[in-house]
Amino acid sequence: MPATNRLAAESSPYLRQHAGNPVDWYAWGPEAFAAARDRDVPILLSVGYSACHWCHVMAHESFENQDVADAMNAGFVNVKVDREERPDVDSVYMEAVQAITGNGGWPMTVFMLADGRPFHGGTYFPRDHFLELLAQIRRVWLQRRTDLEQGATQLADTVRSGTALPSAGWASAGDPGSARSPALTVTGDAMLSLFDPKWGGFGRAPKFPQPAMLETLLLAGARTGRSDLIEAATTTLDAMASGGIYDHLGGGFARYSTDREWLVPHFEKMLYDNALLARVYLHAWQQTGQDRYRQVVAETLDYLLAAPMKIAGAGFASAEDADSEGVEGRFYVWDRAEVVEVGGETAAQWYGVTADGNWEGHNILVRPARGELDRPADVEASRLALLARRNSRVRPGLDDKVLTEWNAMAVAALAEAGAVFGVDRWIDAAVEVGRFLLASLRRSGDSRWLRSWQAGSLDGGGGGAARHLAYSADHAWLTEAFTRLAEATGRSEWIVEARAAADALIDLFWDPTVDAFRTTGEDAEALIARPIDTHDGAIPSANSVAATALLRLTALTGEERYRDHAVSVIEAMAPALGSNPIAFAGMVAAADVARRGLTEIVVTGDRPDLLEVIRGRYLPGAVVAWGEPFDSPIWEGRTGTSTTGLAFVCHDYACRAPVSSAEDLAVQLAATVS
Repeated sequence: MPATNRLAAESSPYLRQHAGNPVDWYAWGPEAFAAARDRDVPILLSVGYSACHWCHVMAHESFENQDVADAMNAGFVNVKVDREERPDVDSVYMEAVQAITGNGGWPMTVFMLADGRPFHGGTYFPRDHFLELLAQIRRVWLQRRTDLEQGATQLADTVRSGTALPSAGWASAGDPGSARSPALTVTGDAMLSLFDPKWGGFGRAPKFPQPAMLETLLLAGARTGRSDLIEAATTTLDAMASGGIYDHLGGGFARYSTDREWLVPHFEKMLYDNALLARVYLHAWQQTGQDRYRQVVAETLDYLLAAPMKIAGAGFASAEDADSEGVEGRFYVWDRAEVVEVGGETAAQWYGVTADGNWEGHNILVRPARGELDRPADVEASRLALLARRNSRVRPGLDDKVLTEWNAMAVAALAEAGAVFGVDRWIDAAVEVGRFLLASLRRSGDSRWLRSWQAGSLDGGGGGAARHLAYSADHAWLTEAFTRLAEATGRSEWIVEARAAADALIDLFWDPTVDAFRTTGEDAEALIARPIDTHDGAIPSANSVAATALLRLTALTGEERYRDHAVSVIEAMAPALGSNPIAFAGMVAAADVARRGLTEIVVTGDRPDLLEVIRGRYLPGAVVAWGEPFDSPIWEGRTGTSTTGLAFVCHDYACRAPVSSAEDLAVQLAATVS
């Protein structure tokens, strides 16, 4: 075996982490499938991602072990996939693993035929178990292959069913009218049934932040006036921001908590979590006016804008690992003596630091007084000192690939928060990254959006390279991000880009036979299934983001094609919403916006005071146009000097009398349905 395998030439940092393995790895592609056919052996597919702790464990135990590698190389063609670069491959084979085992996770291990049909799979396997499994599958392959092939045919059918539109399968017994009726109360009550009233969050440990559920709770509380729904959201937000899942020194959230109390995180920090949570806390501030939520927004966005997450001259890195120096959490935890040495007794008391520690003999910094986040001057000085000391440690590994979808999330968060709080540097950063995406993540020639960019070239030269066709989620978030940039900057160019992204979303991904957006474009590689992303989990689904973004773009542009597609997918999902609204919380919110209609607000001339009134309110069903006019009914009759300096509040383009004072505008906004 050479010193490095084929993965050394890949753009994904996760794949390149395995370039020194003795395993004869292939990247996903025709070369691997051809090799399996030529050798007449099955494919062993391993899917993971750079910040995945158990992926690293399995790599160290098995993929770096010569005996395991020999068994893998002798009996299989071995394929490694970064799930963040290829979410289509991940979703298809995760469906298979869940059908086989009843659960899923990463690392994901799948055995399949050379035509892509899976016949066995699981997640993490300890080394000895894995060796036994390899030997067992090899025996069955040689002695009872017909059984494997029959099982693979059945499992492929199960995968196709499981990755289809939910309303076509298990959810078809739901109420088909639910999406066109006030479903928010039902959804809110369903969330409350899972709510932990003491520690916030939903269900038992491990606990994930669930931004889509929190956004829908805030929306439901605002629409219904029910304080219990708002309280469930704010209890969760306060508990997370006070717990160990939040980085009290450097800002930002870890991916999830291993316990009920949000104390012990799985220490990796993902771009998508922080972009989405910044928006949730922003909307909580708009509803409650509590300064602690503004503080969390600022610290989270500033974490993203600092090195190493912000790549100079480019976009945002995907994630920081949980491990440093081979130990999970080492970068983040403290002994009491070091805290006192650097930050004094004040810091030890503020962050709940004890001699015995709160995790494996060490201290994860927390805020014991829940919700009391505003630091006095002496505590702030201690925080900065502790942060400086921590920055001298070996930092966790960085996955520095730039993903279009996740960067668009960050652009949307920065643009919206920058506009609301009047922080120009956040808006400037959003513009910079938006321009980078336009310049570097589109294919030359036809401007087809791509999924992933990696700094530098693989031969060691400068620049960067983008790979893999972008997915529907990339296009949906680009539509949202460019729309938010238009609202934040008043520049019409961003409406042009939002429309282009939306047009590509519809043209490439819309399937009229099911009235939904497929994950992959019609020009993409054909897998054993063409999945539809509908579940609103840690990341909102492509279809719920698309529905909301298209509704908002319709209000700004008057283009009914966008609304037609949004309403069609909402109606297609209606049975699922009626059957299990929690699983589709983002689509429930989109359905509410579609049912109520959008409020269009136009501000003409230079009136930052009027914009401030708008941005300070929670208006989830409103869009804002100001600055440069663009081709839209929203601007008709409002570009002359006689209309300068006015605000127009309209609902489905039926407008109230224009107002010129902030006070009158506030009165009109208070009476809107948004």
